[in-house]
Amino acid sequence: METTQMDLTKTTNRYDQAALILRVGLGLVFVIGGMSKLSLLLSATAHDGMVANYMGTAGYINTIFQQFLFPGGTDGFFNPSVFLTALSAFELFAGISLIVGFLVKPLALFYAFLMWTFVVSLPVLTVPGVEVTVKTYTSPALFVQVRDVALSGMFFTLFNLGSGAMSVDNRFFKQRKPVNWEVLGLLLRFSLAMVFIVAGFFGAFAKIATFGTWQPLLAVIGLLLIFGNDKVIRAAGVAVVVVMLWYMAQKLNMDKGIIPNLNGIKREFALGACGGVLLLLGGGNLFTLPDLIERSKRYIAELKGSNNVTA
Repeated sequence: METTQMDLTKTTNRYDQAALILRVGLGLVFVIGGMSKLSLLLSATAHDGMVANYMGTAGYINTIFQQFLFPGGTDGFFNPSVFLTALSAFELFAGISLIVGFLVKPLALFYAFLMWTFVVSLPVLTVPGVEVTVKTYTSPALFVQVRDVALSGMFFTLFNLGSGAMSVDNRFFKQRKPVNWEVLGLLLRFSLAMVFIVAGFFGAFAKIATFGTWQPLLAVIGLLLIFGNDKVIRAAGVAVVVVMLWYMAQKLNMDKGIIPNLNGIKREFALGACGGVLLLLGGGNLFTLPDLIERSKRYIAELKGSNNVTA
């Protein structure tokens, strides 16, 4: 009985550590992004360029979303400038809150869904035979924003894990509930795997991040994250961390300031954290290659048994 309790405590502590790693990784994305955007939006010289960058043909808000967000046009009180400033300020607040572990669950749930709006709001043109006469995205939005899709999966995982170690929330609310890591591990490793598979197979196309790494290697890492057994997934987690650190080192530019440098690698902090969690906890066994083989054997056995009964 005592041994079982010790094992349960050890497992719970590991889940808390995983939540801490995810919190910090995700929080850094939003702290850096919020600071970067606010520094431009609050600058008299950079403000107009920042707004134009988001609202233009190569920005992040397509016509449908612009009409939805600003039904009265862009000259009213609630205009793109106000919207972007408010969103960036909230982004900075959310990032700090995640890092210190305050309001983690509501923020995680909110951003888990919000990250998908960045996919559907991206202006893209992928119609065959149509000549692109303006600068815009020519790769599918899902491929361009696949890192944000991975962040969504990380947020859903964090929501289920809770605030974790060293969090403000846990000082006031003890969030103890059973964790099904088989399901969460599947979600986390598939979310991360999609980033590497897209980069590995489609990295030659426009605006798809390849992390300055040989594309076949990225594809292999992605496939191992999906189909590998526990040891392979943990090794793939290490590979993810190495790729992210390699990319960060390449992106550093001494001619830029600290915030612009960090803004160029902000999502990689979260992706690296995701790799660290998979190293710590593994990715579960659901739909790995061994699991698929076992499921196939059971299915064939059940099919044969059914045929014998029918005969």
